[in-house]
Amino acid sequence: MSRIDRHTRTAYRDCMRIARGHYENFPVASWLLPRRIRYPVAAIYTFARRADDLADEGTRPDDERLRELDAMEAAVDAAARGEPGDDPLYVALADAIPRHGLPVSLFHDLLDAFRQDVTKKRYADFGEVMQYCRRSANPVGRLLLHLTGNDDEKNLALSDGICSALQLINFYQDLVQDYEEMGRIYLPQDEMERYGVTEAHLHERRSDVAMRRLMQHQYQRADRMIRAGAPLGRRLRGRFGFEIRMIIMGGARIVYRLKQQDELFSRPRLRTRDWTSIVKGALFPR
Repeated sequence: MSRIDRHTRTAYRDCMRIARGHYENFPVASWLLPRRIRYPVAAIYTFARRADDLADEGTRPDDERLRELDAMEAAVDAAARGEPGDDPLYVALADAIPRHGLPVSLFHDLLDAFRQDVTKKRYADFGEVMQYCRRSANPVGRLLLHLTGNDDEKNLALSDGICSALQLINFYQDLVQDYEEMGRIYLPQDEMERYGVTEAHLHERRSDVAMRRLMQHQYQRADRMIRAGAPLGRRLRGRFGFEIRMIIMGGARIVYRLKQQDELFSRPRLRTRDWTSIVKGALFPR
């Protein structure tokens, strides 16, 4: 591929500034990433961050937010055709998509998930939750594997499990925030009913026996999922492999802390011994 021109490099740097200001659950501009993919990762993150912000901007009418998400889809399609316009995000993606062979369908999947955030607030069962994760989380892992040339079917399947588990873990850390600020409940409605949990538990932040049993069920399932995907970390080499193992170990450690804490409605704090365990597990995978 050709060298990156000055205009495109400036666009990538704009994305990098955004990414570094909003570090989240996947490796944004990490020094562990191979240098050649740090800019494309920042562009992918910026795309997802912008769409997420649109979906979560609850003060605006739903139809207005949906139109803007539709406009993002049209813009990423134009970028893939080499017609990015002036927006630095799409200038960066117009380079990243063909340079790294990124499937545009994965960007469409992300946008579909954000549209769903605007229109759907409850999930009947775990199958519905997983369908959401397939579009909201799994595309990120798949894009990273495409960027690094590790996109064989086995790796993609393992990545899907890890990304879905990380999405679930994020839900469990933000139960009250999602409910109070966005009106969303990602816990399966049939499982809430089975354990005797109602929306009042979230409204009142009620950590009774029923809520604890429901959440232990959620934690254990997410733990099984992330452990099932853990072999991906051993299949990936170099700095990228280490980064992914850190993410896997970090997710597993957060689940461990969620299981241990008494307060169900707050994020667990990882301490020095947690980080020691995470780094050790990433350096010496079993």
